Amino acid sequence: MSIPFQPELFGVTINIHLILEYLAFFIAFRYYVILRRKSDDPISSNNRLSIILGAALGALIGSRLIGLLENPLVDFSEANLIQLLNTKTIMGGLFGGLLGVELAKKIIGEESSSGDLFVLPIILGIFIGRVGCFLSGINEFTYGNATSSPFGMDLGDGLLRHPTSLYELIFLMLLFIVLQQLRKKAHLKNGELFKIFMLLYFGFRFIIEFIKPNVFYIAGLSTIQLLCVICWLYYSPFIYQKLKYAS
Repeated sequence: MSIPFQPELFGVTINIHLILEYLAFFIAFRYYVILRRKSDDPISSNNRLSIILGAALGALIGSRLIGLLENPLVDFSEANLIQLLNTKTIMGGLFGGLLGVELAKKIIGEESSSGDLFVLPIILGIFIGRVGCFLSGINEFTYGNATSSPFGMDLGDGLLRHPTSLYELIFLMLLFIVLQQLRKKAHLKNGELFKIFMLLYFGFRFIIEFIKPNVFYIAGLSTIQLLCVICWLYYSPFIYQKLKYAS
């Protein structure tokens, strides 16, 4: 199998990344429904629905906004407009979804933490989506810099590059296992599992950005890395609390 993987069905080229992206949403949501049925969710169904809608709207806005800021120096021509509208990133989706949830909870007056049930489904969804990114090779801006390391792969342009999507798939598998064990065995307060997920995933993405061919930097950091810093600052009270408790 060559990368980019572009299968054909009845003479039509299949966009494997788009298919896996939709599949990721469907499977992740079904997994969330199963987990909620098995848990004692303190949040009512109506409030849950409002929270999900807030998360979806925030994720939609955040993913597009951060996707645009990743490469803001573009020619706003008609040819680039469609590409601009389709530009999105999971990092912006996660942080935008977080803000959307917090806003929705304020509007409906919900005070209970709501993120823990989403953690494992989110990881599963990202994993399926990243498989699509890996199979798309250089057709998706998720590939790494050219490298002479033994990990280099030809992702479609004849160069050996860091397969950063593959690195992330390995990380996500480990993250899923670790957080699943924490969910079962650790005595975490409601909402802490989601915070740990965000800190670990954003931490990984901060590091992996150093081996990606980003084109826009502020203070030596890419847009995604700046978002990671913002996320850490957002959760700094939680980090301080945990460090203080551990000392």
